[in-house]
Amino acid sequence: MDVVMLARLQFAVTTVYHFFFVPLTLGLSVLVAILETMYVRTGDETYKKMTKFWGKLFLINFAMGVVTGIVQEFQFGMNWSEYSRFMGDIFGAPLAIEALLAFYLESVFIGIWIFGWDRISKRLHATVMWLVAIGSNISALWILVANSFMQQPVGYVLRNGRAEMDSFFALLGNGHVWVQWPHVFFSAVATAGFFVVGISAWHLLRGSDRLGIFSRSFRIGVVYAAVGIVLAMLVGHNQAQYMTRIQPMKMAAAEALWDSEDPAAMSLFTIGNERERRDVFAVKVPGLLSFLAHNSFSGEVRGINDLQEEAVRIHGPGDYVPPVAVSYWAFRIMIGAGMLMLLLALYGVWKARSGVPTARWYLRASVWAIALPYIANSTGWIFTEIGRQPWIVFGLQKTVDAVSLSVSGGEVVFSLVAFTLVYGILMAAGVVLLRKYATEGVPGDSAAPAAVGAV
Repeated sequence: MDVVMLARLQFAVTTVYHFFFVPLTLGLSVLVAILETMYVRTGDETYKKMTKFWGKLFLINFAMGVVTGIVQEFQFGMNWSEYSRFMGDIFGAPLAIEALLAFYLESVFIGIWIFGWDRISKRLHATVMWLVAIGSNISALWILVANSFMQQPVGYVLRNGRAEMDSFFALLGNGHVWVQWPHVFFSAVATAGFFVVGISAWHLLRGSDRLGIFSRSFRIGVVYAAVGIVLAMLVGHNQAQYMTRIQPMKMAAAEALWDSEDPAAMSLFTIGNERERRDVFAVKVPGLLSFLAHNSFSGEVRGINDLQEEAVRIHGPGDYVPPVAVSYWAFRIMIGAGMLMLLLALYGVWKARSGVPTARWYLRASVWAIALPYIANSTGWIFTEIGRQPWIVFGLQKTVDAVSLSVSGGEVVFSLVAFTLVYGILMAAGVVLLRKYATEGVPGDSAAPAAVGAV
């Protein structure tokens, strides 16, 4: 593999590791703030115990997210200096605001939240947790402002071989931000909901719920998960329609749509010949892709071959088709995981109307379902970035032109191996700590005969 592929692989590895922790931080911060608000409003000590239990897991996850995220920015100077030179004037602004405003906001108030129990008033302490949650999600917003420029460049001028900011407000008002950020936020809500539901289900199966903490957590968590996944899918549909307009090649790759169609059929299952750009075997639903793209069963969806010809006319000779197989299957894994989450969450909400669902199969499924949002989040980001190729900044700079010229293949291999090992150790440590404190439960809530049915 050449330097470009090695550098891409390194960034992919460190980003996926980091993004394992981010959605849970975003979603769980809000849920912990909600639980503490319920404690303040009701005075019920059970909510205080719930806040402290889930807050401890939030803190562990937050710390791991910070540690794994530090390397992300360093890589721009290490392996992607040409990208930094071209994009630094624009990319640096939202990252600086994220660090100086949002990250410091959440970091400072996390300290107050940890050490402020019984030292400041209950209302002020709950307010501090809301500031942590707001800071965490504002941090994500600024990161997505930077990423959205890479997807849809706006508010810039090209000068001296660089993209320079022409309008900060255009950057902030980028339409891509406002379809991407809600999708990330509600996906994070779903992640936190399934995390809480899964751990609560584990304790309910063991019968360790004498204080009622995990039955109550289950009911709150399953509603939180349902709200998250339903809204994530709705805004995701809106995001897909927006993507069809601004990055039609990405949508074509997601559907392995070789030729433009009107009406366009949606692929349920396709085995394609990517080299020859044709289907070997496909099962499709007529007109459904047009409906998803245009809210009408008629309407053209442009195909890979037509888009490739257009890109050559605009940008010159080259291959402008992203890896179709990776895009196609990453998109479907994301959607498949999302559909499973939707079914589990809606079933849980329906059953929770009269208490905690008692079917052991559902509680066991809830434990395993903790993995579903992580699968969906990871494959979603893989699709988002892979589907933009060969561009690192869409329409402005190719990935092959963004890598550092002074970095050798051996140096990238060394750092790739080192980062992978270190991140693997950090991931293992994070999972072990989360598992340890999640299964430990709440003091005084030792196992008792389970009130869980067998069907």
